[in-house]
Amino acid sequence: MFVNLARGFVERGLAVDLVQATPDDEFRHAVPEGVRLIDLNARRALSSLFPLVGYFRQERPQVVISGAIQTNIVAVWAKRLAGIPVKIVLTEHNVISAIAADAPMLRTRITPFVVRRFYPWADEMVAVSQGTAQDLSRTIAERNRRIHVIYNPVLGPEFWRRAAEPLSDSRIVSDTRPMVLAVGRLHYHKDYPTLLRAFAILCRNIDARLVFLGDGEEHKALEVLTQELGLQTSVSFLGNVANPLPYMKRAKVLALSSVVEALPTVLIEALAMNLPIVATDCPTGPREILCDGAYGVLVPVGDSERVAESILEVLRAPSARVIPEQVLERFQQEKVIEQYLAVIGVDAARHGRHAAAEAMLRR
Repeated sequence: MFVNLARGFVERGLAVDLVQATPDDEFRHAVPEGVRLIDLNARRALSSLFPLVGYFRQERPQVVISGAIQTNIVAVWAKRLAGIPVKIVLTEHNVISAIAADAPMLRTRITPFVVRRFYPWADEMVAVSQGTAQDLSRTIAERNRRIHVIYNPVLGPEFWRRAAEPLSDSRIVSDTRPMVLAVGRLHYHKDYPTLLRAFAILCRNIDARLVFLGDGEEHKALEVLTQELGLQTSVSFLGNVANPLPYMKRAKVLALSSVVEALPTVLIEALAMNLPIVATDCPTGPREILCDGAYGVLVPVGDSERVAESILEVLRAPSARVIPEQVLERFQQEKVIEQYLAVIGVDAARHGRHAAAEAMLRR
């Protein structure tokens, strides 16, 4: 999201810094030309507070757009400490009440209280979906506070360039079985055990394969479950890949089994690639992206039987539904950039490079 925002701002003549709390060398290749990457070199987001204060005082940005809960908190604290007139725009990418409800860590469970206390210090707040906005409004308990809803800028020239790349992974190309694809971090919010159990049921009726793109703390446990279900020859964990879009061109269906999602990018990408989708009807993103199930199958959370039935129906269907252009328009980079410019109050045509838009990442 921030890379696409930065690219769009630079194209409109704004001076842009991408500020990341912790160094991430793997991220550098994605920084658009003309964007300055600033490393605060902190060990974690919260410890980047004083380096960020120093950045504010030295560079004196006009606008800061922040994303991720911890960096949002740090951004509003840094403004208070720096004592400069910078406009803080917080973006929320989580359904806060849902991620806090069953979180194993205390710091995640107390997130709603921290958000309620400090988010109102921001000048503007942006939620990436209607469901996220409603949840954020309830969390901060300020009914009169306007929360802008702006979808993520997923679709643009760079997306279509990546989509045109060929699939060179021989592990996929040489396998003729229909492929069920799952893309995302191997995290408990994704509920991949449900997907694995669903796939075990599916394999009773059809010879298919399940491919996971992504890595995370649940990797080992998922491999163990794969062995317990006897799926070793049909399930592949390929780890992080630079470009999942060529895999989508090869897949027959994208499966999302999450228990919570604000606005899952993978569903937007799958829609644009015209890849059929089976997704859990979790709070809140899938239903919103798929227009109440008009452009993908929605199934109950945690129901492996329904997931398996729906995937089988998709695999046996004659062809995928064509996605209307207006369904994808919400996620077009050009449209989203204009919406952000309106929120931050910057007229790119009038200000040229004298206007500064700063985007901060938690990396």
